[in-house]
Amino acid sequence: MTTENENPETPLDAESGQPTPPQPEEARKCPRRCDCSVPPRGKLHCFNYLADVPGGYALDDMVEVQFKNTRKGYYKNSTELPLEIGDIVAVEAQPGHDIGQVTLTGALVRLQMRKANIKPDAEIRRVFRKARPADLEKYEEAKAREQDTMIRARKIAEDLHLKMKIGDVEFQGDGNKAIFYYIADERVDFRQLIKILADTFKVRIEMKQIGARQEAGRIGGIGPCGRPLCCSSWMTNFISVSTSAARYQDISLNPQKLAGQCAKLKCCLNFEVDSYVESLRRLPEKNIRLETADSTYYHFKTDVFKREITYSTDKNIPANLVTIDADRAFEVIAMNKEGEKPLQLSRDGESDKKEKKYNDILDQDNLNRFDNKKKKNRSGNRNRRQQGQGSPDKNQGEKNQQPQEASKNQANRPSGQKERRRDQRPPKPPKQNQAQQ
Repeated sequence: MTTENENPETPLDAESGQPTPPQPEEARKCPRRCDCSVPPRGKLHCFNYLADVPGGYALDDMVEVQFKNTRKGYYKNSTELPLEIGDIVAVEAQPGHDIGQVTLTGALVRLQMRKANIKPDAEIRRVFRKARPADLEKYEEAKAREQDTMIRARKIAEDLHLKMKIGDVEFQGDGNKAIFYYIADERVDFRQLIKILADTFKVRIEMKQIGARQEAGRIGGIGPCGRPLCCSSWMTNFISVSTSAARYQDISLNPQKLAGQCAKLKCCLNFEVDSYVESLRRLPEKNIRLETADSTYYHFKTDVFKREITYSTDKNIPANLVTIDADRAFEVIAMNKEGEKPLQLSRDGESDKKEKKYNDILDQDNLNRFDNKKKKNRSGNRNRRQQGQGSPDKNQGEKNQQPQEASKNQANRPSGQKERRRDQRPPKPPKQNQAQQ
């Protein structure tokens, strides 16, 4: 009796014929024998969709190797080593060798080389071998020197009065070469710096300049949106951002809000600017004024995606605001070109649309949200209670007792003594403050 496998993706045990128990995530492999079981590599992740293509098309002698700081290189597997994604290999360097991780194999490497603008006649270095324990030990020793080297190099650059910032140091796998990443707004003459660094650390020095955006992507952080920075999570290419992107989206030109953690304009300003530009093409220009029988209207603001335009009778301040749709605006413009003026800006029988106020649940736009609210004056109630103004029944009982006490006092008062009225009593002396006492 044979056991049928209800789930064809679940393998069967060869001896018992029963489905094998589930394996941990690290040991799972894709049934198509591709590389999708390997965890993604952040913003440098590339899915090898040619891994299961028959005919040997996915086989290629070129491999992609990744190093520190998202530095990648393309090497030739001349010895036909069985390399897979995730293997640590020793590759050719100048001088010596470097240690990196294989991140892509197969025919996709050729496409990545074309994307990186690597010419076909460029010099291609080769893969030496898979990293040995001795190679890894030497590589770890070199990495342990990076932090101390960076601090000492910053001190040397400061002593030479160079206007530059050394952001990071990367040692080669064999420790014979060091790459210094620096940031500078101006051109820097660091020839003297290279001589001092070479004499101090006894290695070959290479200086590589990076921008402020690359520095922010290397360090990482959390943006004002509450998510990790795009430059450190998925962005690999940095496109210049201009203030015109903010103008198209009607964003206030506030440098503190438009700048990111790199002190440059936020890259996300370019994400939606194309949609705004395309939508603005279907709207009238802002410098066109609309003429009616009673007044002249000027552009005040525009809701791009609703295609609604608000006009004002004054150029500088909002006055007599009227909101109409873009089709009505084009109608009025056509009428003005023919010399006609409508009676009103809105359509006949259509009331002016009132702007719906934004319901801010968190009250973030209220400027008085940090002010202390006025507390109820409870001191008056407290004084009344102390003077005996309590419940109505109690007050009524006190009123009934007052005539009886007054008659008793009149009976006990000696003859000839007049009753002194309450308003004729001498005033009490004012209370002095404790400080005056």
